[in-house]
Amino acid sequence: MYRPFFNALVYLTALIPGHDIGIAIVILTILVRVLLFPLTHRSLLTQIKMKALEPEINRIKAETKNKSDEGAKKIMELYREHGVSPLMGCLTLFIQLPILIALYQVFWHGISLSGTEFYSFVSPPSFVNSMFLGLIDMGKPSLILAFLAAASQFLQMKLAFPEIPKRGEGFKEEMSRAMAIQSKFVFPLIIFYISTRFPAALALYWTVTNVFATVHESLVRMRARSLTK
Repeated sequence: MYRPFFNALVYLTALIPGHDIGIAIVILTILVRVLLFPLTHRSLLTQIKMKALEPEINRIKAETKNKSDEGAKKIMELYREHGVSPLMGCLTLFIQLPILIALYQVFWHGISLSGTEFYSFVSPPSFVNSMFLGLIDMGKPSLILAFLAAASQFLQMKLAFPEIPKRGEGFKEEMSRAMAIQSKFVFPLIIFYISTRFPAALALYWTVTNVFATVHESLVRMRARSLTK
């Protein structure tokens, strides 16, 4: 999937006055997020519904503590009753992953005007302006964008995990707690480290993606809260 996204970036860069590749990256990232919106929106709604069903699920688990098969059956019936698909998140991830990897490769390698990856109907620009808004070189690491990428990742995870789950007795509870801690604190640090080692194009892509996801999730959660009042 590298070639289609590469040519899309080339086309956008050629189209933009001044051939600012940073602006092209922002536009391409937003277009991809819009393309994936139906999937991500449905996955987000599933997460919110599953969170709302947690008290009922915990009640079922308590009532069927020694009957795991019966408990699992009742939980699946509860999911079906509320139109929830627990596998929706995994399906969304598997569909998005090849696209995200292709974008990652495109933004990492940038545009080479002497390359052989161009489609016949795509005319490359005469030059590529790597200075995003005249301030940040997309071909070199940027501490500013690295910080913005990490900060936006933290804000997104803070929205997804507003509270760290308390320690539980079971393996699943401990795994949920560990995942929440890693997502909220470790992932932003990893993104910051990677962003300081690779071209700023990656950090810009992460930042735009995180901002888009945060705004989307905030609006969906606000609407969900208003409907429950």
